[in-house]
Amino acid sequence: MADEAKAKGNAAFSAGDFNHAVAHFTDAISLAPTNHVLYSNRSAAYASLAKFPEALSDAHKTIELKPDWGKGYSRLGAAYVGLHSYGDAVSAYNKGLQIDPTNEALKSGLADAESALARSSRSRGGPAPNPFGEAFGTDMWVKLASDPDTREFLQHQDFVKMMQDIQKNPNNVNSHMKDQRVMQALGVLLNLKIQTTGAEDGEGIPPSASGPEKKRPAAEAPKEEKRPEKDPEPEVGELDEEEKEKRIKKSEAQKEKEAGNAAYKKKDFEMAIQHYTKAVDLDDEDISFLTNRAAVYLEMSKYEDCIKDCEKAVERGRELRSDYKMIARALTRKGSALVKMAKCSKDYETAIEAFQKALTEHRNPDTLKKLNDAEKAKKDLEQQEYFNPQIADEEREKGNQFFKEQKYPEAIKHYTEAIKRNPKDPRVYSNRAASYTKLGAMPEGLKDAEKCIELDPTFSKGYTRKGAVQFFMKEYEKALETYQEGLKHDPQNQELLDGVKRCMEQINKANRGDLSPEELKERQAKAMQDPEIQNILTDPVMRQVLVDFQENPKAAQDHMKNPLVMNKIQKLVSAGIVQVR
Repeated sequence: MADEAKAKGNAAFSAGDFNHAVAHFTDAISLAPTNHVLYSNRSAAYASLAKFPEALSDAHKTIELKPDWGKGYSRLGAAYVGLHSYGDAVSAYNKGLQIDPTNEALKSGLADAESALARSSRSRGGPAPNPFGEAFGTDMWVKLASDPDTREFLQHQDFVKMMQDIQKNPNNVNSHMKDQRVMQALGVLLNLKIQTTGAEDGEGIPPSASGPEKKRPAAEAPKEEKRPEKDPEPEVGELDEEEKEKRIKKSEAQKEKEAGNAAYKKKDFEMAIQHYTKAVDLDDEDISFLTNRAAVYLEMSKYEDCIKDCEKAVERGRELRSDYKMIARALTRKGSALVKMAKCSKDYETAIEAFQKALTEHRNPDTLKKLNDAEKAKKDLEQQEYFNPQIADEEREKGNQFFKEQKYPEAIKHYTEAIKRNPKDPRVYSNRAASYTKLGAMPEGLKDAEKCIELDPTFSKGYTRKGAVQFFMKEYEKALETYQEGLKHDPQNQELLDGVKRCMEQINKANRGDLSPEELKERQAKAMQDPEIQNILTDPVMRQVLVDFQENPKAAQDHMKNPLVMNKIQKLVSAGIVQVR
Protein backbone atom coordinates (compact mmCIF):
# COMPACT_ATOMS: atom_id res chain seq x y z
CA MET A 1 0.00 0.00 0.00
CA ALA A 2 2.86 2.38 0.79
CA ASP A 3 4.47 1.66 -2.59
CA GLU A 4 1.17 2.33 -4.32
CA ALA A 5 0.77 5.69 -2.56
CA LYS A 6 4.39 6.50 -3.38
CA ALA A 7 3.83 5.70 -7.07
CA LYS A 8 0.78 7.99 -7.11
CA GLY A 9 2.83 10.73 -5.45
CA ASN A 10 5.59 10.34 -8.04
CA ALA A 11 3.05 10.48 -10.85
CA ALA A 12 1.45 13.64 -9.43
CA PHE A 13 4.89 15.21 -8.97
CA SER A 14 5.85 14.41 -12.56
CA ALA A 15 2.62 16.01 -13.74
CA GLY A 16 3.36 19.17 -11.76
CA ASP A 17 0.47 18.54 -9.34
CA PHE A 18 2.52 19.14 -6.21
CA ASN A 19 -0.37 19.47 -3.76
CA HIS A 20 -1.62 16.00 -4.63
CA ALA A 21 1.97 14.73 -4.58
CA VAL A 22 2.29 15.94 -0.97
CA ALA A 23 -1.01 14.25 -0.07
CA HIS A 24 0.04 10.91 -1.58
CA PHE A 25 3.49 10.99 0.00
CA THR A 26 1.87 11.80 3.35
CA ASP A 27 -0.38 8.74 2.95
CA ALA A 28 2.67 6.63 2.16
CA ILE A 29 4.53 7.95 5.22
CA SER A 30 1.62 7.03 7.47
CA LEU A 31 1.99 3.44 6.19
CA ALA A 32 5.81 3.35 6.21
CA PRO A 33 7.01 6.02 8.68
CA THR A 34 10.66 4.86 8.60
CA ASN A 35 11.07 5.02 4.81
CA HIS A 36 13.55 7.84 4.20
CA VAL A 37 12.72 8.03 0.47
CA LEU A 38 9.15 9.14 1.21
CA TYR A 39 10.30 12.10 3.31
CA SER A 40 12.80 12.99 0.59
CA ASN A 41 10.07 12.96 -2.07
CA ARG A 42 7.69 15.02 0.04
CA SER A 43 10.48 17.51 0.73
CA ALA A 44 10.89 17.96 -3.03
CA ALA A 45 7.14 18.45 -3.44
CA TYR A 46 7.02 21.03 -0.64
CA ALA A 47 9.96 22.87 -2.20
CA SER A 48 8.12 22.95 -5.53
CA LEU A 49 5.22 24.63 -3.72
CA ALA A 50 7.67 27.12 -2.17
CA LYS A 51 6.80 25.70 1.28
CA PHE A 52 10.42 25.72 2.30
CA PRO A 53 10.04 25.35 6.11
CA GLU A 54 8.10 22.12 5.51
CA ALA A 55 10.68 21.03 2.93
CA LEU A 56 13.42 21.70 5.48
CA SER A 57 11.68 19.62 8.15
CA ASP A 58 11.29 16.65 5.81
CA ALA A 59 14.90 16.96 4.66
CA HIS A 60 16.09 16.79 8.27
CA LYS A 61 13.92 13.70 8.82
CA THR A 62 15.39 12.09 5.70
CA ILE A 63 18.92 12.55 7.03
CA GLU A 64 17.91 11.36 10.49
CA LEU A 65 16.63 8.09 8.99
CA LYS A 66 19.45 7.68 6.43
CA PRO A 67 22.49 9.81 7.38
CA ASP A 68 24.70 8.20 4.71
CA TRP A 69 22.38 8.98 1.77
CA GLY A 70 23.56 11.87 -0.40
CA LYS A 71 20.14 12.85 -1.69
CA GLY A 72 18.98 13.78 1.81
CA TYR A 73 21.64 16.50 1.94
CA SER A 74 20.62 17.61 -1.55
CA ARG A 75 17.04 18.11 -0.27
CA LEU A 76 18.37 19.94 2.78
CA GLY A 77 20.48 22.27 0.64
CA ALA A 78 17.54 23.01 -1.70
CA ALA A 79 15.30 23.90 1.25
CA TYR A 80 17.92 26.24 2.70
CA VAL A 81 18.34 27.93 -0.69
CA GLY A 82 14.58 28.47 -0.84
CA LEU A 83 14.78 30.10 2.58
CA HIS A 84 17.68 32.28 1.32
CA SER A 85 19.89 30.69 3.98
CA TYR A 86 22.75 30.23 1.51
CA GLY A 87 25.48 29.61 4.07
CA ASP A 88 23.51 26.71 5.56
CA ALA A 89 22.85 25.43 2.04
CA VAL A 90 26.57 25.40 1.23
CA SER A 91 27.23 23.51 4.47
CA ALA A 92 24.50 20.94 3.66
CA TYR A 93 25.83 20.27 0.14
CA ASN A 94 29.39 19.93 1.46
CA LYS A 95 28.29 17.38 4.05
CA GLY A 96 26.53 15.41 1.32
CA LEU A 97 29.65 15.42 -0.85
CA GLN A 98 31.70 14.04 2.03
CA ILE A 99 29.44 11.00 1.89
CA ASP A 100 28.93 10.84 -1.89
CA PRO A 101 31.81 12.74 -3.57
CA THR A 102 30.68 11.92 -7.14
CA ASN A 103 27.04 13.00 -6.76
CA GLU A 104 26.37 15.46 -9.60
CA ALA A 105 23.20 16.87 -8.01
CA LEU A 106 25.15 17.78 -4.88
CA LYS A 107 27.97 19.33 -6.93
CA SER A 108 25.50 21.38 -8.97
CA GLY A 109 23.57 22.43 -5.86
CA LEU A 110 26.77 23.47 -4.12
CA ALA A 111 27.83 25.60 -7.08
CA ASP A 112 24.42 27.31 -7.19
CA ALA A 113 24.38 27.90 -3.43
CA GLU A 114 27.89 29.36 -3.47
CA SER A 115 26.94 31.65 -6.36
CA ALA A 116 23.81 32.77 -4.52
CA LEU A 117 25.83 33.39 -1.37
CA ALA A 118 28.33 35.48 -3.34
CA ARG A 119 25.54 37.46 -5.03
CA SER A 120 23.87 38.05 -1.69
CA SER A 121 27.13 39.35 -0.22
CA ARG A 122 27.76 41.65 -3.20
CA SER A 123 24.22 43.00 -3.20
CA ARG A 124 24.59 44.19 0.37
CA GLY A 125 27.80 46.08 -0.48
CA GLY A 126 29.24 48.84 1.73
CA PRO A 127 30.86 48.20 5.09
CA ALA A 128 30.52 44.93 6.98
CA PRO A 129 26.91 44.52 8.20
CA ASN A 130 26.04 44.79 11.84
CA PRO A 131 26.05 41.25 13.33
CA PHE A 132 22.74 41.90 15.02
CA GLY A 133 21.22 42.80 11.65
CA GLU A 134 22.55 39.59 10.14
CA ALA A 135 21.16 37.58 13.04
CA PHE A 136 17.63 38.75 12.32
CA GLY A 137 17.78 37.95 8.60
CA THR A 138 15.47 35.83 6.47
CA ASP A 139 16.53 32.55 8.09
CA MET A 140 15.77 33.79 11.61
CA TRP A 141 12.51 31.85 11.98
CA VAL A 142 14.13 28.63 10.71
CA LYS A 143 16.88 28.85 13.34
CA LEU A 144 14.43 29.60 16.14
CA ALA A 145 12.17 26.73 15.08
CA SER A 146 15.15 24.35 14.88
CA ASP A 147 16.37 25.02 18.42
CA PRO A 148 14.54 22.98 21.11
CA ASP A 149 14.61 25.85 23.62
CA THR A 150 13.34 28.67 21.40
CA ARG A 151 10.87 26.57 19.40
CA GLU A 152 8.20 26.83 22.09
CA PHE A 153 8.57 30.63 22.23
CA LEU A 154 7.08 30.78 18.72
CA GLN A 155 3.77 29.82 20.31
CA HIS A 156 3.80 33.08 22.31
CA GLN A 157 2.15 35.86 20.35
CA ASP A 158 3.95 38.64 22.23
CA PHE A 159 7.34 37.05 21.53
CA VAL A 160 6.56 36.71 17.81
CA LYS A 161 5.55 40.39 17.65
CA MET A 162 8.76 41.46 19.37
CA MET A 163 10.88 39.40 16.96
CA GLN A 164 8.96 40.80 13.97
CA ASP A 165 9.60 44.32 15.25
CA ILE A 166 13.32 43.57 15.62
CA GLN A 167 13.46 41.97 12.18
CA LYS A 168 12.03 45.12 10.62
CA ASN A 169 14.57 47.27 12.42
CA PRO A 170 17.44 45.47 14.24
CA ASN A 171 18.13 48.66 16.19
CA ASN A 172 14.92 47.97 18.13
CA VAL A 173 16.57 44.98 19.79
CA ASN A 174 17.73 47.19 22.69
CA SER A 175 14.17 47.97 23.69
CA HIS A 176 13.36 44.26 24.07
CA MET A 177 16.53 43.07 25.81
CA LYS A 178 14.78 42.90 29.19
CA ASP A 179 12.74 39.95 27.99
CA GLN A 180 14.75 36.82 28.73
CA ARG A 181 13.25 35.03 25.70
CA VAL A 182 14.70 37.65 23.37
CA MET A 183 18.10 37.26 25.02
CA GLN A 184 17.92 33.51 24.61
CA ALA A 185 16.82 33.88 21.00
CA LEU A 186 19.73 36.23 20.31
CA GLY A 187 22.10 33.60 21.68
CA VAL A 188 20.69 31.01 19.28
CA LEU A 189 20.81 33.36 16.29
CA LEU A 190 24.39 34.45 16.98
CA ASN A 191 25.46 30.91 17.94
CA LEU A 192 26.60 32.24 21.33
CA LYS A 193 25.94 31.11 24.86
CA ILE A 194 24.41 34.20 26.47
CA GLN A 195 24.00 34.11 30.23
CA THR A 196 20.42 35.09 31.12
CA THR A 197 19.27 36.25 34.54
CA GLY A 198 16.34 34.92 36.46
CA ALA A 199 16.04 31.82 34.29
CA GLU A 200 15.86 29.51 37.29
CA ASP A 201 12.68 31.17 38.48
CA GLY A 202 11.19 31.55 35.04
CA GLU A 203 11.61 35.34 35.10
CA GLY A 204 10.46 36.91 31.84
CA ILE A 205 8.76 33.69 30.69
CA PRO A 206 4.97 33.75 30.78
CA PRO A 207 3.01 30.92 32.43
CA SER A 208 2.15 29.51 29.00
CA ALA A 209 5.76 28.29 28.73
CA SER A 210 4.90 26.12 31.80
CA GLY A 211 6.71 23.11 33.14
CA PRO A 212 10.19 22.88 34.62
CA GLU A 213 13.01 24.79 33.01
CA LYS A 214 14.53 22.97 30.06
CA LYS A 215 18.22 23.66 30.12
CA ARG A 216 20.09 23.07 26.91
CA PRO A 217 22.09 19.83 27.29
CA ALA A 218 25.83 20.20 27.07
CA ALA A 219 27.44 18.70 23.98
CA GLU A 220 28.65 15.27 24.99
CA ALA A 221 30.93 12.88 23.21
CA PRO A 222 29.03 9.65 22.47
CA LYS A 223 29.50 7.00 25.10
CA GLU A 224 32.19 8.98 26.89
CA GLU A 225 32.17 8.68 30.66
CA LYS A 226 33.89 11.15 32.93
CA ARG A 227 36.68 9.76 35.04
CA PRO A 228 36.24 10.20 38.79
CA GLU A 229 38.21 13.10 40.12
CA LYS A 230 41.44 12.14 41.85
CA ASP A 231 42.97 13.75 44.88
CA PRO A 232 45.74 16.19 44.04
CA GLU A 233 48.92 14.25 43.37
CA PRO A 234 51.87 14.84 45.72
CA GLU A 235 54.99 16.60 44.55
CA VAL A 236 57.53 14.38 42.81
CA GLY A 237 59.74 14.42 45.86
CA GLU A 238 56.88 13.02 47.96
CA LEU A 239 56.15 9.97 45.73
CA ASP A 240 56.37 6.61 47.41
CA GLU A 241 58.50 3.83 45.92
CA GLU A 242 55.54 2.04 44.29
CA GLU A 243 54.41 5.20 42.48
CA LYS A 244 57.97 5.97 41.38
CA GLU A 245 58.33 2.50 39.91
CA LYS A 246 54.98 2.82 38.14
CA ARG A 247 56.04 6.08 36.51
CA ILE A 248 59.34 4.63 35.42
CA LYS A 249 57.55 1.67 33.79
CA LYS A 250 55.16 4.00 31.98
CA SER A 251 58.09 5.98 30.62
CA GLU A 252 59.83 2.78 29.48
CA ALA A 253 56.57 1.59 27.87
CA GLN A 254 56.36 4.78 25.82
CA LYS A 255 59.93 4.24 24.60
CA GLU A 256 59.04 0.70 23.55
CA LYS A 257 56.00 2.05 21.70
CA GLU A 258 58.13 4.56 19.83
CA ALA A 259 60.57 1.81 18.91
CA GLY A 260 57.64 -0.31 17.72
CA ASN A 261 56.36 2.57 15.58
CA ALA A 262 59.78 2.97 13.98
CA ALA A 263 59.99 -0.76 13.22
CA TYR A 264 56.45 -0.70 11.79
CA LYS A 265 57.37 2.11 9.39
CA LYS A 266 60.33 0.01 8.21
CA LYS A 267 57.92 -2.94 7.77
CA ASP A 268 59.96 -4.92 10.29
CA PHE A 269 56.79 -6.39 11.71
CA GLU A 270 58.34 -9.06 13.93
CA MET A 271 60.47 -6.43 15.71
CA ALA A 272 57.42 -4.13 16.02
CA ILE A 273 55.48 -6.94 17.70
CA GLN A 274 58.28 -7.45 20.21
CA HIS A 275 58.41 -3.77 21.17
CA TYR A 276 54.60 -3.40 21.48
CA THR A 277 54.46 -6.59 23.59
CA LYS A 278 57.07 -5.18 25.98
CA ALA A 279 55.07 -1.96 26.18
CA VAL A 280 51.91 -3.93 27.09
CA ASP A 281 53.80 -5.85 29.78
CA LEU A 282 55.17 -2.62 31.28
CA ASP A 283 51.90 -0.64 31.20
CA ASP A 284 48.52 -2.33 30.78
CA GLU A 285 46.60 0.97 31.18
CA ASP A 286 47.43 2.39 27.75
CA ILE A 287 45.35 0.51 25.17
CA SER A 288 47.18 2.19 22.27
CA PHE A 289 49.89 -0.47 22.69
CA LEU A 290 47.30 -3.15 21.98
CA THR A 291 45.72 -1.34 19.01
CA ASN A 292 49.16 -0.72 17.52
CA ARG A 293 50.08 -4.40 17.87
CA ALA A 294 46.73 -5.28 16.32
CA ALA A 295 47.62 -3.08 13.32
CA VAL A 296 50.84 -5.06 12.85
CA TYR A 297 48.97 -8.37 13.06
CA LEU A 298 46.57 -7.03 10.42
CA GLU A 299 49.49 -6.25 8.08
CA MET A 300 50.89 -9.75 8.71
CA SER A 301 47.48 -11.29 7.87
CA LYS A 302 47.29 -12.73 11.40
CA TYR A 303 43.65 -11.74 11.63
CA GLU A 304 42.69 -13.81 14.68
CA ASP A 305 45.57 -12.30 16.69
CA CYS A 306 44.49 -8.84 15.51
CA ILE A 307 40.89 -9.44 16.61
CA LYS A 308 42.05 -10.81 19.98
CA ASP A 309 44.09 -7.65 20.68
CA CYS A 310 41.24 -5.38 19.58
CA GLU A 311 38.73 -7.12 21.85
CA LYS A 312 41.18 -6.93 24.77
CA ALA A 313 41.72 -3.21 24.05
CA VAL A 314 37.95 -2.56 24.08
CA GLU A 315 37.45 -4.53 27.30
CA ARG A 316 40.39 -2.86 29.06
CA GLY A 317 39.44 0.55 27.69
CA ARG A 318 35.95 0.32 29.14
CA GLU A 319 37.36 -0.72 32.53
CA LEU A 320 39.73 2.27 32.54
CA ARG A 321 37.23 4.64 30.91
CA SER A 322 39.71 5.34 28.14
CA ASP A 323 39.20 7.89 25.37
CA TYR A 324 36.15 6.82 23.33
CA LYS A 325 38.11 7.50 20.13
CA MET A 326 40.63 4.82 21.11
CA ILE A 327 37.85 2.32 21.72
CA ALA A 328 36.33 3.22 18.35
CA ARG A 329 39.75 2.68 16.73
CA ALA A 330 39.99 -0.81 18.24
CA LEU A 331 36.52 -1.73 17.01
CA THR A 332 37.29 -0.37 13.53
CA ARG A 333 40.51 -2.39 13.37
CA LYS A 334 38.61 -5.49 14.44
CA GLY A 335 36.11 -4.85 11.67
CA SER A 336 38.93 -4.52 9.12
CA ALA A 337 40.33 -7.91 10.17
CA LEU A 338 36.88 -9.48 9.95
CA VAL A 339 36.44 -8.09 6.43
CA LYS A 340 39.70 -9.73 5.38
CA MET A 341 38.51 -13.02 6.84
CA ALA A 342 35.09 -12.61 5.21
CA LYS A 343 36.66 -12.90 1.77
CA CYS A 344 37.07 -16.58 2.57
CA SER A 345 34.28 -17.18 5.09
CA LYS A 346 31.77 -14.97 3.22
CA ASP A 347 30.56 -13.70 6.60
CA TYR A 348 30.43 -9.90 6.49
CA GLU A 349 27.81 -9.57 9.24
CA THR A 350 30.31 -9.63 12.13
CA ALA A 351 32.50 -7.03 10.40
CA ILE A 352 29.50 -4.79 9.79
CA GLU A 353 28.50 -5.14 13.45
CA ALA A 354 32.01 -4.12 14.57
CA PHE A 355 31.99 -1.01 12.37
CA GLN A 356 28.53 -0.05 13.62
CA LYS A 357 29.68 -0.33 17.24
CA ALA A 358 32.73 1.79 16.41
CA LEU A 359 30.49 4.49 14.99
CA THR A 360 28.44 4.61 18.19
CA GLU A 361 31.67 5.49 19.99
CA HIS A 362 32.99 7.99 17.46
CA ARG A 363 31.54 8.87 14.06
CA ASN A 364 34.76 8.75 12.09
CA PRO A 365 34.47 9.22 8.27
CA ASP A 366 37.03 6.47 7.65
CA THR A 367 35.02 4.01 9.74
CA LEU A 368 31.84 5.03 7.94
CA LYS A 369 33.51 4.34 4.60
CA LYS A 370 34.68 0.93 5.81
CA LEU A 371 31.11 0.15 6.92
CA ASN A 372 29.70 1.18 3.54
CA ASP A 373 32.33 -0.93 1.75
CA ALA A 374 31.53 -3.95 3.92
CA GLU A 375 27.79 -3.56 3.31
CA LYS A 376 28.42 -3.27 -0.42
CA ALA A 377 30.65 -6.37 -0.39
CA LYS A 378 27.91 -8.27 1.45
CA LYS A 379 25.31 -7.10 -1.05
CA ASP A 380 27.52 -8.02 -4.03
CA LEU A 381 28.16 -11.46 -2.55
CA GLU A 382 24.45 -12.06 -2.03
CA GLN A 383 23.79 -10.93 -5.58
CA GLN A 384 26.44 -13.28 -6.94
CA GLU A 385 24.96 -16.20 -5.02
CA TYR A 386 21.49 -15.22 -6.23
CA PHE A 387 22.56 -14.88 -9.88
CA ASN A 388 20.67 -17.31 -12.14
CA PRO A 389 19.96 -16.31 -15.80
CA GLN A 390 17.58 -19.23 -16.32
CA ILE A 391 15.30 -18.25 -13.44
CA ALA A 392 15.63 -14.61 -14.57
CA ASP A 393 14.20 -15.53 -18.00
CA GLU A 394 11.35 -17.41 -16.34
CA GLU A 395 10.51 -14.40 -14.15
CA ARG A 396 10.70 -12.07 -17.16
CA GLU A 397 8.20 -14.25 -19.05
CA LYS A 398 5.85 -14.21 -16.06
CA GLY A 399 6.14 -10.43 -16.01
CA ASN A 400 5.36 -10.26 -19.73
CA GLN A 401 2.20 -12.29 -19.21
CA PHE A 402 0.96 -10.00 -16.43
CA PHE A 403 1.80 -6.97 -18.61
CA LYS A 404 -0.40 -8.34 -21.41
CA GLU A 405 -3.19 -8.76 -18.86
CA GLN A 406 -2.64 -5.12 -17.80
CA LYS A 407 -1.70 -6.24 -14.29
CA TYR A 408 1.22 -3.85 -14.05
CA PRO A 409 2.07 -4.09 -10.31
CA GLU A 410 2.30 -7.88 -10.63
CA ALA A 411 4.43 -7.47 -13.76
CA ILE A 412 6.80 -5.14 -11.91
CA LYS A 413 7.15 -7.70 -9.11
CA HIS A 414 8.34 -10.40 -11.52
CA TYR A 415 10.55 -8.03 -13.51
CA THR A 416 12.20 -6.95 -10.27
CA GLU A 417 12.90 -10.56 -9.36
CA ALA A 418 14.33 -11.12 -12.85
CA ILE A 419 16.68 -8.16 -12.35
CA LYS A 420 17.88 -9.59 -9.04
CA ARG A 421 18.59 -12.90 -10.78
CA ASN A 422 20.34 -11.26 -13.74
CA PRO A 423 21.02 -7.52 -13.34
CA LYS A 424 22.82 -7.29 -16.70
CA ASP A 425 19.81 -8.00 -18.96
CA PRO A 426 18.67 -4.70 -20.57
CA ARG A 427 15.36 -6.22 -21.71
CA VAL A 428 14.04 -6.54 -18.17
CA TYR A 429 14.76 -2.90 -17.39
CA SER A 430 12.97 -1.95 -20.62
CA ASN A 431 9.93 -4.02 -19.69
CA ARG A 432 9.79 -2.71 -16.14
CA ALA A 433 10.12 0.87 -17.47
CA ALA A 434 7.05 0.25 -19.63
CA SER A 435 5.12 -1.03 -16.57
CA TYR A 436 6.09 1.97 -14.47
CA THR A 437 4.99 4.27 -17.31
CA LYS A 438 1.59 2.58 -17.43
CA LEU A 439 1.21 3.25 -13.69
CA GLY A 440 2.25 6.89 -14.09
CA ALA A 441 5.43 6.36 -12.04
CA MET A 442 7.54 8.40 -14.45
CA PRO A 443 10.75 8.88 -12.39
CA GLU A 444 11.03 5.12 -11.85
CA GLY A 445 10.31 4.48 -15.54
CA LEU A 446 12.94 7.01 -16.59
CA LYS A 447 15.54 5.47 -14.28
CA ASP A 448 14.93 1.98 -15.72
CA ALA A 449 15.05 3.25 -19.30
CA GLU A 450 18.38 4.96 -18.67
CA LYS A 451 19.74 1.77 -17.09
CA CYS A 452 18.62 -0.15 -20.16
CA ILE A 453 20.55 2.26 -22.42
CA GLU A 454 23.58 2.09 -20.13
CA LEU A 455 23.68 -1.73 -20.39
CA ASP A 456 23.18 -1.76 -24.18
CA PRO A 457 23.46 1.59 -26.03
CA THR A 458 22.38 -0.11 -29.29
CA PHE A 459 19.09 -1.47 -27.89
CA SER A 460 16.33 0.63 -29.50
CA LYS A 461 13.71 -0.14 -26.86
CA GLY A 462 15.72 1.73 -24.27
CA TYR A 463 15.40 4.95 -26.29
CA THR A 464 11.69 4.47 -27.05
CA ARG A 465 10.99 3.87 -23.33
CA LYS A 466 13.00 6.90 -22.24
CA GLY A 467 11.53 9.13 -24.96
CA ALA A 468 8.00 8.07 -24.04
CA VAL A 469 8.52 8.93 -20.37
CA GLN A 470 9.98 12.34 -21.26
CA PHE A 471 7.11 13.00 -23.67
CA PHE A 472 4.51 12.19 -21.00
CA MET A 473 6.39 14.51 -18.64
CA LYS A 474 6.02 17.20 -21.36
CA GLU A 475 9.78 17.47 -21.77
CA TYR A 476 9.50 17.54 -25.55
CA GLU A 477 12.99 18.86 -26.29
CA LYS A 478 14.58 16.14 -24.18
CA ALA A 479 12.34 13.48 -25.68
CA LEU A 480 13.30 14.63 -29.18
CA GLU A 481 17.00 14.35 -28.31
CA THR A 482 16.43 10.84 -26.95
CA TYR A 483 14.59 9.66 -30.08
CA GLN A 484 17.25 11.18 -32.32
CA GLU A 485 20.01 9.48 -30.34
CA GLY A 486 18.21 6.15 -30.78
CA LEU A 487 17.94 6.69 -34.54
CA LYS A 488 21.74 6.88 -34.74
CA HIS A 489 21.78 3.18 -33.82
CA ASP A 490 18.59 2.12 -35.65
CA PRO A 491 17.75 4.68 -38.41
CA GLN A 492 14.65 2.87 -39.68
CA ASN A 493 13.00 2.15 -36.34
CA GLN A 494 9.36 3.21 -36.74
CA GLU A 495 8.72 3.80 -33.02
CA LEU A 496 11.63 6.21 -32.87
CA LEU A 497 10.54 7.98 -36.07
CA ASP A 498 6.98 8.33 -34.74
CA GLY A 499 8.40 9.71 -31.50
CA VAL A 500 10.35 12.39 -33.37
CA LYS A 501 7.17 13.33 -35.26
CA ARG A 502 5.11 13.69 -32.05
CA CYS A 503 7.77 15.82 -30.40
CA MET A 504 8.09 18.12 -33.42
CA GLU A 505 4.32 18.63 -33.46
CA GLN A 506 4.38 19.79 -29.84
CA ILE A 507 7.47 21.97 -30.32
CA ASN A 508 6.03 23.61 -33.46
CA LYS A 509 2.77 24.16 -31.63
CA ALA A 510 4.66 26.28 -29.11
CA ASN A 511 6.61 28.04 -31.88
CA ARG A 512 3.37 29.07 -33.58
CA GLY A 513 1.90 30.28 -30.30
CA ASP A 514 -0.98 27.79 -30.63
CA LEU A 515 -0.93 26.74 -26.99
CA SER A 516 -4.10 27.36 -25.01
CA PRO A 517 -3.74 29.48 -21.85
CA GLU A 518 -4.02 26.30 -19.76
CA GLU A 519 -1.41 24.46 -21.84
CA LEU A 520 0.93 27.45 -21.73
CA LYS A 521 0.61 27.79 -17.97
CA GLU A 522 1.16 24.07 -17.44
CA ARG A 523 4.17 23.97 -19.75
CA GLN A 524 5.74 27.02 -18.12
CA ALA A 525 5.24 25.60 -14.63
CA LYS A 526 6.83 22.35 -15.71
CA ALA A 527 9.73 24.12 -17.41
CA MET A 528 10.54 26.22 -14.35
CA GLN A 529 11.32 23.01 -12.46
CA ASP A 530 13.90 22.03 -15.09
CA PRO A 531 17.48 22.85 -13.95
CA GLU A 532 18.52 23.42 -17.57
CA ILE A 533 15.80 26.05 -18.07
CA GLN A 534 16.70 27.62 -14.72
CA ASN A 535 20.35 27.85 -15.76
CA ILE A 536 19.41 29.50 -19.05
CA LEU A 537 17.20 32.08 -17.33
CA THR A 538 19.84 32.90 -14.70
CA ASP A 539 22.69 33.13 -17.21
CA PRO A 540 23.62 36.86 -17.46
CA VAL A 541 24.55 36.45 -21.13
CA MET A 542 21.21 34.87 -22.02
CA ARG A 543 19.33 37.53 -20.06
CA GLN A 544 21.02 40.18 -22.22
CA VAL A 545 20.17 38.16 -25.35
CA LEU A 546 16.48 38.13 -24.40
CA VAL A 547 16.57 41.89 -23.78
CA ASP A 548 18.17 42.41 -27.21
CA PHE A 549 15.45 40.34 -28.88
CA GLN A 550 12.92 42.82 -27.48
CA GLU A 551 14.81 46.11 -27.74
CA ASN A 552 17.76 45.77 -30.15
CA PRO A 553 16.87 44.04 -33.46
CA LYS A 554 20.40 44.41 -34.89
CA ALA A 555 21.99 42.72 -31.87
CA ALA A 556 19.28 40.05 -32.01
CA GLN A 557 20.26 39.21 -35.61
CA ASP A 558 23.86 38.75 -34.49
CA HIS A 559 22.73 36.42 -31.70
CA MET A 560 20.78 34.30 -34.19
CA LYS A 561 24.06 33.45 -35.95
CA ASN A 562 25.27 31.69 -32.81
CA PRO A 563 23.97 28.07 -32.82
CA LEU A 564 24.46 27.65 -29.06
CA VAL A 565 22.39 30.73 -28.31
CA MET A 566 19.68 29.72 -30.77
CA ASN A 567 19.54 26.25 -29.22
CA LYS A 568 18.87 27.80 -25.80
CA ILE A 569 16.29 30.17 -27.28
CA GLN A 570 14.55 27.18 -28.88
CA LYS A 571 14.39 25.44 -25.52
CA LEU A 572 12.74 28.52 -23.99
CA VAL A 573 10.27 28.69 -26.87
CA SER A 574 9.37 25.01 -26.52
CA ALA A 575 8.89 25.53 -22.79
CA GLY A 576 6.46 28.37 -23.46
CA ILE A 577 8.73 30.84 -21.65
CA VAL A 578 9.49 32.85 -24.79
CA GLN A 579 7.25 33.48 -27.81
CA VAL A 580 8.64 34.25 -31.24
CA ARG A 581 6.53 36.47 -33.49
